Amino acid sequence: MIKKLYIIYCLPVLLLAGQICTAQQASSPYKKGMVVCAYPDAAKVGVDIMKKGGNAIDAAVAVQFALAVVHPTAGNIGGGGFMVYRAADGKINTLDYREKAPSAAKENMYQDACGNVIKGMSLTTHLASGVPGSVDGMFEAHKKYGKLKWADLVQPAVDLAAKGFIITERLAASLNGTRAEFMRLNPGKHYFIKDSLWKKGDILKQEDLAHTLSLIRDRGRDGFYSGDVAAKLVAEMQAGKGIITAEDLKNYHSVWRTPVIGKYKSYKIITMPPPSSGGIALLQLLHSVEKYPLSRYGHNRDSSVQLMVEAERRVYADRSKYLGDPDFYNVPVDSLLKPAYIDTRMSNFTFAHATPSSEVSSGTFVGYESDQTTHFSIVDKQGAAVSITTTLNGSFGSKIVVGGAGFLLNNEMDDFSSKPGVPNMYGLIGGKANSIQPNKRMLSSMTPTIIEKGGKLFMVVGTPGGSTIITSVFQVVMNVLEYKQNMQEAVGSKRFHHQWLPDEVAVERGALTDDVIQVLEQKGYKLVTRGSVGRVDAILIHPDGSLEGGADPRGDDSISGW
Repeated sequence: MIKKLYIIYCLPVLLLAGQICTAQQASSPYKKGMVVCAYPDAAKVGVDIMKKGGNAIDAAVAVQFALAVVHPTAGNIGGGGFMVYRAADGKINTLDYREKAPSAAKENMYQDACGNVIKGMSLTTHLASGVPGSVDGMFEAHKKYGKLKWADLVQPAVDLAAKGFIITERLAASLNGTRAEFMRLNPGKHYFIKDSLWKKGDILKQEDLAHTLSLIRDRGRDGFYSGDVAAKLVAEMQAGKGIITAEDLKNYHSVWRTPVIGKYKSYKIITMPPPSSGGIALLQLLHSVEKYPLSRYGHNRDSSVQLMVEAERRVYADRSKYLGDPDFYNVPVDSLLKPAYIDTRMSNFTFAHATPSSEVSSGTFVGYESDQTTHFSIVDKQGAAVSITTTLNGSFGSKIVVGGAGFLLNNEMDDFSSKPGVPNMYGLIGGKANSIQPNKRMLSSMTPTIIEKGGKLFMVVGTPGGSTIITSVFQVVMNVLEYKQNMQEAVGSKRFHHQWLPDEVAVERGALTDDVIQVLEQKGYKLVTRGSVGRVDAILIHPDGSLEGGADPRGDDSISGW
């Protein structure tokens, strides 16, 4: 029988161009611009920026800062992320503003004297935080591609923080559910808590965060990485025995990287290179299943699920060994993406039975030297597109707020391998490629992606979800390309996930029929029921240029267009 883990029920409501609609309704055919993101207020901010003459990058900057206010579970200025950008003329670029390990970080910093990993140290302590990259990332994106004034892009977030915004039932529940941890980890502070429990319709004001954002508005990058905000962050570190210093903040810089590009049939896939593992993994998955008739097998049927799970098993095994920060480790990108190599990895796949993960290790080739995040997709009226996934790692990050500055610290250090072979909070196994080193970026599963068809913009897609990010994007892309679902259907369809270890397939309730479950279990697959898998926000571009949004019904995710 399928094992029950935990279930989360969601009743979706989306904001669509100022109107409320259910997630089951497809978005209207807007042509001038669209934002799909995790919270309605932030989606509206992005569209308003485009209405004022801003481009997709301008909107992305505004949405990033707005989410830091209205979506504190994952939106942030104390975290980092990745951006995939496609200009209206087809030129592409990717920006890595992932957090970095502080200069005093050590490979064994989360181990005791006996070499055992100390539970919780990389999650809910001041030592859990990497040097934040979000503000620098947005500043660099704006400097290179922005059109409107920087201050005009940050001001909406300042207003939301200072004046407050109406919280949803879901955010109220999240704040209430984290209340005890906020109090325990922030003695003497009162951020995100009040005398009574939060409820839908309450106003959340964040005065300290508004002040921090106003400094960023007025001083740009320097408003965060030096001066008052930096001093408060360093003071917070010193009070909690953290190791981020003023020099770490001063020396942080995001990096423009060459996109990873691949093909799936007639589609061009543009996605994120390392230190994101998502782009390489997505391209490996797509090639692994390309020669099989998935559309004939059917959506979430036993043959299609089995094929996709076996591809995921092999890809996540490769991820464990080969993926890390390319500035510190020789990531064999070309070898991992060679069709012949991927074909070899799938050569022992059979529909007759499951391949035990104990029999699947990372592949070999000549020349090799040895679940909180948020996503938003944007398209402007010129046809430029931005796909951004940004994160604090866990829900509300480390749950530690910088005193006097009002923003949450990330717990991204957990994305490193605290010790080879020991899983992180998402159950992912890592090794030398993702070991902790000073100033190194930790490996990520974030998979912001843009797809072209016939040389034209076709889809903008991405999701939060920790280790499930890669498989969620994979399934949504397949839902559109192979199963011909519209964007909202593709995003809302139930999903499943496999990541090599543990050797089990996580399945959303209702994703598979009883007969499919029976067939898979008879073939040796261990299926476990879990709550939501990912929260995909995506945009589909039709041949006539109209935009169709897909906002995930698993959250407060919203579509705003014009």
